[in-house]
Parts: sequence; C-alpha cells; structure tokens
Amino acid sequence: MWRNTTMELQQPFLKLPWQFDAERLASEVEGLPAHYWLDHPSGLPGNSAVPLVSVDGAMNHAFDGAMQPTEALLTNPYLCQAVASFGEVVARSRLMRLEPGAQVAEHVDFNYHWVSRVRIHVPIITNRDVIFHCGDESVHMAQGESWLFDSWRRHRVVNASASARTHLVIDLAGSSRFWQVVRAAHELSPKLVRYIEGTLPELFTEQFPVAPVMAPGEMLAIVERVLHDCEANPNNDAATMLMYRHLLLDMVHDWREVWGLYGFNPSAFPRYRAVLERTVSKLASDPRVLVTASNQVGINPVINQRIIAAALRPRRVSEFSSASSPAS
Repeated sequence: MWRNTTMELQQPFLKLPWQFDAERLASEVEGLPAHYWLDHPSGLPGNSAVPLVSVDGAMNHAFDGAMQPTEALLTNPYLCQAVASFGEVVARSRLMRLEPGAQVAEHVDFNYHWVSRVRIHVPIITNRDVIFHCGDESVHMAQGESWLFDSWRRHRVVNASASARTHLVIDLAGSSRFWQVVRAAHELSPKLVRYIEGTLPELFTEQFPVAPVMAPGEMLAIVERVLHDCEANPNNDAATMLMYRHLLLDMVHDWREVWGLYGFNPSAFPRYRAVLERTVSKLASDPRVLVTASNQVGINPVINQRIIAAALRPRRVSEFSSASSPAS
C-alpha cells in the first residue's frame, strides 16, 4: 500500500536504542508545580501536558515560532539531559499525562508540523494497562524505553489502569545521524543515558520551524504526496481525481510564478494569498470527496492543514530577514 510519509519509518512502531533511568525522571516529574500542567489544546478530557520546549520558552502549545526551553525543563537537569541526549535540533516537546481511564481518541496527525517531523516517546510513569495502538499494531511502551511511531497512520492511546501515565515526548525532524540510528535500530543494543550530576547540557532548538512563504518545491512535494495517496485508493472517482490533480498543480504553478518574481517580499503577499483563496474556492464542498488509501483521511483537510494554513506566514518575515546562524 502507498505510504504517505516524508520519513523513513515504514512500520507502525520502532523501539529506539536510547534507554533512561525512569525512576530519576519520575522524581523530577513528581516535583513539578501543579500549575505547570496545562489542559490539552484540543480539550481532550483526562489529557494534560507540561511544555518543555515551546515557542519563546513560554507555557504554550504553539508550533509557529522560535523554540526555546521552558523553566520546567531548565530546572530539571535529567529531563534536560534526556532531551539533549538524542543530539538533535528539537521542536516542540512536552511531558504528556493521561489520567486513569482516559484515552487519546483515534486520529491522524496531518497538520504541517508533521510533514517533516516525528515524535519520540519516553515512558516515565506507566504500567502494563497503558496500550498504544497504531495502524494494525498495539504495544505497551515500558518505563525508560524510547519509541518512534508513524503518526500518519491512525493511532490512539488507552489508559485502562487506575493510575496516571506520563510520557516525555520529543518532536524532531532528525539529521542523517538520527536516521542512520533508526535504520539500524533492530541491530543496536540499548544504551543507558546516565544522569550526570551538575550538568545542564546545551540544547539546540528549532528557530525557523516555518518560512514566511512556502518554497514551491516543498509545496509540490506535499501536493504530489497526497495526490499519489488518493490515486492509490480504487474507490475514488477518476474524474474527480483528475480535477484535483489539475487544481493543485495549477496552484503550484501560480505560486512558483509569484515566487520567481518576489520571493519573500511582503509586497507580494496579496498575490500569494489570492492563489490560496482561488484554490480553496474550487475545492469540493465534501471534505471527503477523495480519500487517502493509507489512512482514509479526506483530501480537503490535508490540503487545508498542510498547505493553505501553512504556506503564507507574514509574521515570520522579520525573523528571516534578520536571521543569524548559531555559528555566526
């Protein structure tokens, strides 16, 4: 079956070789002030989180902005060491708690954040009655382990126990170093990341998670990915499929034309916005007029989240125009 993913993860779950001292992590988690725990951004009952890496290092769930470590992370050295131990540039990361009897309902992660990122789970406080379901597989992630899962597949989590579950979750895109470890994960022995007394490691966090204007090549890649996924579904209407292919490729062509003339120039933002609005006006009213083969998601929500909502971010212009690299 067609797999709509930018990443190399070709299975629902993958256990990574990083191992952690769950008891020490738990002692830091249990010492956090109650007000650090925020309700889930979607209001899911029984779900709460502590931001560890967030926009501006504030207590928020936002994706769109320069990421910095929060006070919750910087005052807990082993949590900080755990996040840094992967040696990667880190995106939004949190502690996520699931109360007794609560669950994360089945869903697919298809907003722009997930085009190029994966999520690492490190269980800190858990038990055998906490089960993670992804695609056709289910696992219990044991304390101190580290796991990847394919968020493009339908997934859900159930805490059928009488105690709360807490995971450290780290979002990242990953360098070649990380993906080389992923490819070899089945052959590698677990390696314990030991606590180092008195050490607060340097963290590298995403400073430019989104561009002011999406590059035409990236837009084309996203478009082709969702088109191929829908074309692999034999239940989709062929004429509608062709109409969407023409519509979305026309969007890319027009976007590239504006890009070629103006790039990030703010004077062109109305032109970019017109391309997006023209495309949206021609989308079918039924969000599931075409459905992906890989996870049965309607094409319109994917286009809206991965392109329309992400392709033009005017407030990012100043960051890019004044940007300096970490090495400068």
